[in-house]
Amino acid sequence: MCVSALNEDIWKISNYIVFLKAGIKQHTDTLVRMSRTVSGWILKSAKQSVNVIHREKCHYSKCLLTQQQVKWRSPSKSKAVFQKWLCYPVHEINFSGERSFRQISSENDVQFLLSPSQINYILRANELSYKPVEFNGKNPSTVFKFESNQLASNTPCEDRRSAATCLQTNGHFFGVFDGHAGSACAQSVGERLFYYIAVSLMSQKTLEDIEFASEHMKPMLPIFQWHKHKDDHLYREGASLYIDHLRVYWQELINLDNKTGMSVDDAMVYAFQRLDSDISLEAQVPTDNEFLRNLTLQVAFSGATACVSHVDGVHLHIANAGDCRAILGVQNDSGAWSAVPLTADHNAFNKAELQRLHAEHPPSEKDTIVTDNRLLGILMPFRAFGDVLFKWSRELQKSVLQNACDLEPLNIYQYSPSNYHTPPYLSAEPEVTYHKLRPQDKFLIMASDGLWDMLESEQVVKLVANHLSENSLQEPKVSAQKRSLGKMYNLLLKRQSRKIPVPDQNIATHLIRHAIGSNEDGEIEQEKLATMLSLSEDLARMYRDDITVTVVFFNSSAIESYYKENTNS
Repeated sequence: MCVSALNEDIWKISNYIVFLKAGIKQHTDTLVRMSRTVSGWILKSAKQSVNVIHREKCHYSKCLLTQQQVKWRSPSKSKAVFQKWLCYPVHEINFSGERSFRQISSENDVQFLLSPSQINYILRANELSYKPVEFNGKNPSTVFKFESNQLASNTPCEDRRSAATCLQTNGHFFGVFDGHAGSACAQSVGERLFYYIAVSLMSQKTLEDIEFASEHMKPMLPIFQWHKHKDDHLYREGASLYIDHLRVYWQELINLDNKTGMSVDDAMVYAFQRLDSDISLEAQVPTDNEFLRNLTLQVAFSGATACVSHVDGVHLHIANAGDCRAILGVQNDSGAWSAVPLTADHNAFNKAELQRLHAEHPPSEKDTIVTDNRLLGILMPFRAFGDVLFKWSRELQKSVLQNACDLEPLNIYQYSPSNYHTPPYLSAEPEVTYHKLRPQDKFLIMASDGLWDMLESEQVVKLVANHLSENSLQEPKVSAQKRSLGKMYNLLLKRQSRKIPVPDQNIATHLIRHAIGSNEDGEIEQEKLATMLSLSEDLARMYRDDITVTVVFFNSSAIESYYKENTNS
């Protein structure tokens, strides 16, 4: 067992002990009432403006359609063949969500601070990490590992994330999806988009083999090895519909007679647009399945921005539509760190986006397309999946909604955009960036705007770099022999006696902790952190968004080997 592994075991034991103590304390002690400056300021400010979020339509892009509970029930389970081929875990979607330790505010503004152990439990609940297995000793993966985490503000969380290894190409896929007007669209895109990209990349021979197996009801080789958290959701009821539309897509690709498949750039652009088109079509097609009909409407009328990366050797491609963001952490020869942006936010603060949008519509709409820095005064991102309120004609919207079983969960009719003359106003076409990895490129950070609203890109890179350095320095100097549970417990006691905090093992957790709990000097304030995590559902959304973070660490040795081999050849 290596030293770093021992350190991780100590952390696990520490976390377990702390969690047990927290469980006991929760039933025996009353938590400290919020009384200090930061807590009082947040509650006072929130109380004064709590009604704003319910009045102004400009909050649509964040939370307007999330409060309604879905009333229909799931029918019988989908066919096992689809579930098995899609390679998803068998967790069903939970529409109601859970509130964890978050405390609900009362009329008297009674709130309680969370203990450090409860804070850690909340922050670490959705941690995910994975280290790819080398394909062989000669060609190690350029992805050393990835770590991810997610913290909800909305209930349920509207963000989604995906990570998978493509078994057909050995490439790695990572995605962050920021939903608005509910989580339905982000959920659907997170499940499906990787498949559309992978199919676009496949050779005609591979597609023909898949079609043959599908036609003759034979087993199909899985496309992905998914890396999912045990609590990640899945729309199992839509699996059959999703695979039907994916099959139509690969049949069309076969007819194109493209022997080698698309380039990665073309595959990403085409896959984004094709999936968005399928989402629109699915909502328009009548079906007797009440649950499925309402599900497809929810997916189409909600929306999601998306940022997807594809890593194949030293070739990194990023496709982005919306305001999620991806940056590189780069370390130069002198050891200094810098943040290299790989995406541009598609919103009103992007001059190129404004110009594109105005060029696509008549001059008479120049003053109405973007108002209050929002599309038609409502939507923040200028590119997104779904959001058919900004894409369909009013006639089509009315026709489709007449077939809906229950409009209440959609809550659509209240938010019809004004000055709606020449749709579509919104596109899912991504911008694709290519970067050839170099030895100085150490990690890739992908996150929803909930992180970037709190921290600048340079701050995020610095936090990751410092965390890596601190973890290395804090590894205990111990022998690698006979590390019993008792010895590890004694090491833990020594660490606690020196008042050395147990660091977050997951770097995404570290970033989220700083995003919501750090002060102007970049130091964590426990009271601020506890307050931000204790806010009720109605208040939390006013101070922080859903936050999703994925950090991909690159294998510098593998990258260096690539350049040596190509130089020698």
